[in-house]
Amino acid sequence: MSARKKTATKPARTTKGAGLSLTDRAYRDLEEMIVTLTLLPGSAVSETALSQSLGIGRTPIREALQRLARERLVTILPRRGIIVSEINIKSQLRLLEVRREVERLVARSAARRANAEERTRFLELAREFEKSAKTNDDVAFMRVDREFNEFSVKAARNEFAAGAMSLMHSLSRRFWYIHYKQAADLPLTAKLHADIARAIGAGDPAGAGKAMDKLIDTVAKFTRDTVMADF
Repeated sequence: MSARKKTATKPARTTKGAGLSLTDRAYRDLEEMIVTLTLLPGSAVSETALSQSLGIGRTPIREALQRLARERLVTILPRRGIIVSEINIKSQLRLLEVRREVERLVARSAARRANAEERTRFLELAREFEKSAKTNDDVAFMRVDREFNEFSVKAARNEFAAGAMSLMHSLSRRFWYIHYKQAADLPLTAKLHADIARAIGAGDPAGAGKAMDKLIDTVAKFTRDTVMADF
């Protein structure tokens, strides 16, 4: 069965955060729309339609789409338009190989380098993950996950790891969102994220690395189960 047939119909709730530039706001809203399947894989989009839908000018929309293209969420075809990227399971499996190494590094580094204010926020994020687990709220989980990813990179203070992470997370979240009702456990996934956030907040690099390994093991099994379910 194709991924498109199993997509959700719940519309994305836009994230018009205070303090964001128009380009950042456009990026966050479009990224959420793609990850949560409001914009389906393989669908065509236009700057004009997106600008009207989000109430943001075409220049910020264009800049956001260029960023999404670098992250492989959209493909910009000269003189032909913009296409939301299809899902490629083989690429997803290769992506996991890189994610394990980079995300372990980021989690351990964040646990070592986060300041007191950041550690407090990680503990708050752990509680937000647990809340999404209790309510089984997929969009709430995706939003906390995005903030957690961005905050982890900031706390790790490694610009090279940050570059690698930016190319992986949106693709990974979209793949998970498409298939989680079929092969994954949202409460378990949220709790595993909470364990990582709590270890970082506690300043425990070894614990953060081990918690990250447990998460990636679970994601790898989920990905393999997804492959098997499609045949």
